[in-house]
Amino acid sequence: MIDAHIHLDWYQPAEREQLINRLEVNGMIAVSNHLKSCKEVWQLAQQYPFVYPAFGWHPEQPLPSDQEIDQILQLIEEKHQEIIAIGEVGLPYYTQREDPSLDPTAYRIILERFVQSAKQYDLPIVLHAVYQDAVIACDLLEDYQIQRAHFHWFKGDQQTINRLIDNQYMISITPDCWYEKEIQALIKRYPLELIMAETDGPWPFEGPFQDQMTHPNMIIEVIKKIAALKQLPAEEVQRQVTNNTIEFYRIHEKNKQKWSE
Repeated sequence: MIDAHIHLDWYQPAEREQLINRLEVNGMIAVSNHLKSCKEVWQLAQQYPFVYPAFGWHPEQPLPSDQEIDQILQLIEEKHQEIIAIGEVGLPYYTQREDPSLDPTAYRIILERFVQSAKQYDLPIVLHAVYQDAVIACDLLEDYQIQRAHFHWFKGDQQTINRLIDNQYMISITPDCWYEKEIQALIKRYPLELIMAETDGPWPFEGPFQDQMTHPNMIIEVIKKIAALKQLPAEEVQRQVTNNTIEFYRIHEKNKQKWSE
């Protein structure tokens, strides 16, 4: 089992040590948030063979300098055969809700640069794009004929859900599936072969996870809930979700490369 989306560099060193020592899953896709984060995630991936690094720039923050984006793209160019994906990238849905005057044009330009990079290096792209922002992201993905797109912690209307399904885009489900009706409805609607499990750690959760440090092991509970909602055996769902993640991110290829090194 693989945690399809985690901010491993956001954990404090003691938390990270605890996380690694208690690990019951087989790996994690460690996404990045900015230039410094890319470098930290890369170092973590060198230290732990079960950490698969992705480079990107998270959109829910003030705009970066052009130089920072250039440097992240340069890192992608240098490491494109070794990183697992481009991400986390996307559009500032929550920031714009807090500040409706925010002009998202510059964020869209940054996202397009990362989409172009994903196309150039044939890498999956990990997207932070919900509700109306998912429509904009889909437009870009279709314009550049991107096939391997992962909408993490996705939320959207039925029309957008259908569009994602038609394009065979992946989504990933977080532990909030235990208590969020919107996510439960999405799980029932979305094909199992296009679903992965994630924690988005260290983001905290409620319900049965209240006051717990978010840990990759929580995807075990995510898989159980997916199975219950889809009325399928948990073992079958675990196999399918794990295989989805391995195939989408071509993890076997990355493992072979690591072993050869």
